Order: sequence, then structure tokens, then C-alpha cells
Amino acid sequence: MSEELAKQLNTELGEKETVETLKALAEKFAGKIVFTTSFGIEDQVITDLIFRNDIDIKVVTLDTGRLFEETHKVYARTIEKYNKPIIPFYPKHEPLEKFIAENGPNSFYASVENRKMCCHIRKVEPLGRALEGMACWITGLRASQSANREGLEFFNWDGGFKVVKYNPLLHWELDDCRKYTLENHVPYNVLHDRGFVSIGCAPCTRAIQPGEDFRAGRWWWESNSKKECGLHQH
Repeated sequence: MSEELAKQLNTELGEKETVETLKALAEKFAGKIVFTTSFGIEDQVITDLIFRNDIDIKVVTLDTGRLFEETHKVYARTIEKYNKPIIPFYPKHEPLEKFIAENGPNSFYASVENRKMCCHIRKVEPLGRALEGMACWITGLRASQSANREGLEFFNWDGGFKVVKYNPLLHWELDDCRKYTLENHVPYNVLHDRGFVSIGCAPCTRAIQPGEDFRAGRWWWESNSKKECGLHQH
């Protein structure tokens, strides 16, 4: 795989209907295509498209150990609804235990460096294992989620993980996702009804107020320029 292939796929597949694109990718990258879900409303839309249409794409999730109870409930309800597996990846216990022993359980509030190390241990390293051997990575990224994501295309080359990244909901708005889940009876996180537009780890996520930036609820004690966890920075 290469950056040239990502550009070629933008030309070949970017205008097709989402389901047909997913089917085409499942055939093109047979056995080497994965979707990572955090059970946010965008990811639930994609999960429904994959499962309801029986598309042969592996679905995985990163369980950081600090997720909301509501997130685990969506996980359970999704498995029950579709009767299909969602494979969890957890942090390795040795570096996590060492980090907490040296810095405490909530050291991510103390500095950006500590927060990024926590994210790396709990999310980035497990993601690396989830993407190992994969050629295509499907995400729920949307362009309107943050300024850092406005320049995304449907297909991008991720140089860090060496995969083609497909963002099927790139030009969807949050209301589009809400409408889809309601019309198709898709399980969704009830925190979305309480002002949470982006849902990550419980200590690092809060509801936003009307008029606030989409990412204001994530790591709100940091400046906006630093609000990425490392999963989508390549």
C-alpha cells in the first residue's frame, strides 16, 4: 500500500454510495480491512452499515479501562442487536501499571505530556495491534469535528500505521448521524442526549454548552491546538 494508492482510491471510489464502497473495499482488501469503533454516534452508523449488510469487515474497539458505563452498555446492546462480534483491544498492563505507579491515576490533568502518554498507553499502542497486518482502516471521522479534520479526504494514507484510511462519513453532520440512528433503530450512547458530542474516556470528556466548539468537551483543560490523542495524527 502507498500514498499513491490512497489518491487513486479517492478518484475511483469517492463518489460511490457508502455501502457499495464498503463492499468494494471488503473485496479489494479481503481479510485485511478493519473498522475501529468507540461506540459514538458516527461509529454506530458505520457499524449498522457493515453488520446490516453483512459486509466482511472486521470490527474492533479499544477499551481503555476508563470508559463511561454508558459506553459499555452501547457495546452490549450492539452485540445483542446484530449478533456479530466486536473484538476488544486492551492496554498492556505492564506499561500502564508502571505509568500509574509513577504518576498517579489522574496525572493526565497535570501536563499535556502526561495526558499524551496516557493516551498512547491506553489507545495508540492497542490500535497498533488492532491494525497489525491490515491494509485498510475505516474510521468515523467527520470534517466538521475539528479544524484538524477539515482537510481530510474520503481516503487518506496513514504513514504512521501504513494503511489506507477511509472516512465514509466525512461530510455528514452530527444531525445526519442522529437522524440515521433514529430511523434505523440503531443503539446509541445516551450521553449524546446530555450534551456529549464526542465521547472518550470518562475523566477526559464533558458535555459542551450551546455555541461551544465540537472538541470543547475533550481535554477541556488544554488549548484547542493540542486536542488529539495520537490516533489520527499521521
